[in-house]
Amino acid sequence: MFTALLTDYMCCDNDKITTQATMWHGMGDSCCARGIGGIQKMIEANISGVFVHSIQIGKNEEEDFANSYFMPVNTQVDTVCQKLSQIPELQNGYHAIGFSQGGQFLRAVAQRCPSPPMRNLISVGGQQQGVFGLPRCPGSVIICQYIRKLLDLGAYTELVQAQYWHDSLVEDTYRQKSLFLADINNERLKNQDYKTNLQKLENFVMVRFLKDSMVYPLESEWFGYYCPGQAETMCHLQNSTLYTEDWLGLKKMDEAGKLHFLAVDGDHLQFSKEWFLQSIVAPFLRP
Repeated sequence: MFTALLTDYMCCDNDKITTQATMWHGMGDSCCARGIGGIQKMIEANISGVFVHSIQIGKNEEEDFANSYFMPVNTQVDTVCQKLSQIPELQNGYHAIGFSQGGQFLRAVAQRCPSPPMRNLISVGGQQQGVFGLPRCPGSVIICQYIRKLLDLGAYTELVQAQYWHDSLVEDTYRQKSLFLADINNERLKNQDYKTNLQKLENFVMVRFLKDSMVYPLESEWFGYYCPGQAETMCHLQNSTLYTEDWLGLKKMDEAGKLHFLAVDGDHLQFSKEWFLQSIVAPFLRP
């Protein structure tokens, strides 16, 4: 999935910048790898005067890659919040694009760190309600086997992927022990700042991959999940208590036309250049 932090593209003088964007990659990726680097170049080639900041956690790509598995998510979010606040080009507002786990991490940034202001949040395959399985793990066999072993021994550990593990069979245990997801979803103590800050977004875009073989359940990409107490029947976002009681302000945002649910007929993070330009760049990034 994706993360971004120290790699920037300076397009021009600050007074000529028309669009500011930040990207966060996902698990087993890095800020400057071929995939996310290609997306950055695509944005730069199609928006005149754009400034793109790609988040890197660590001193180099190797550390960034490792941290996508092993650095506590809350530490990552705190680090990114601090870095974003120090980038002059972003201070008047920016669009955020999170790929896979970067999608829910950037939502945490929006909720916890309202300055500089995030304008549009675009979650591409992000697991907004977490995961209850790891069907296809990117990266080396050794790392993936290690992750699965840790999850088998017990979830809700410091392992990054365990911090958005969501066992719908025992919701009380999940809410009590979750180190990240239950907090940003306002499932314990209700943090009014989270709700207020998220509603400041102009748009919250969620992209779901209809043939996703990595995210389980894939409905999490649209903020849906298993109905509580079982792992078969799905509850759409609009049928969840999180929505009906409006813990995060998503109901109000939905009524205001701020929520956008997009679908791609492909596997995890598999989309065409044409789709990205038409569905993401044109409506949500261009000035």
